[in-house]
Amino acid sequence: MTKTSIQTPEEYIAQLPADRQKIVEAIANTLSENLPEGFQQVMSYGMIGFVVPHSIFPDGYHCNPKLPLPFINIGSTKAHIALHHMGLYGSTALLDWFQSEWPKHSVKKIDMGKGCVRFKKAEDVPLNLLAELAKKMTVNDWIQTYQTQFRSAKSQG
Repeated sequence: MTKTSIQTPEEYIAQLPADRQKIVEAIANTLSENLPEGFQQVMSYGMIGFVVPHSIFPDGYHCNPKLPLPFINIGSTKAHIALHHMGLYGSTALLDWFQSEWPKHSVKKIDMGKGCVRFKKAEDVPLNLLAELAKKMTVNDWIQTYQTQFRSAKSQG
C-alpha cells in the first residue's frame, strides 16, 4: 500500500478489513501513548507513520528531504501486519534487546526482517513489548543513530 489517497491514520484504519482495524488501531495507540515527546503521527509511505517532523530535524529524510525523518510505520497487507521500525534497523543494541525480550512476550517465533516485524494474526501482536520498545529511543537518540548510520553508509558507498 504505497500509493493511496488516504490522508489520515483514521482513514487508513477505516479502510482495513474489519479483523485488522482493531489491532492496527491498538498498535498505533500503543506507540502514540509510549513514544517519547517529539515524534509526530502522520501518513507516511501509505501507512501510519511516526516521524521526526521538520520543525525538529529540518534536513528531513536523505532519500527525499521534503519528507520528515521516518521512524516507525505500521502497515497492513493481505498476508500480515507489518511494523517497520527504523531504530531496530539502525541500532544493534536495540535490535538485540528486542530479540531477547520477544520470547518473554510471545510463544510465536519472531517473523522479522532487518527492521520489519510481521504479524500474521492480531493475537500474535505483543502490545506490551511494543510499548516497551516505543520508550527505548528518544527523538534525539534516533536523529543521532540516523546521522551516524547514514554517514557510515555514505562513506562506504
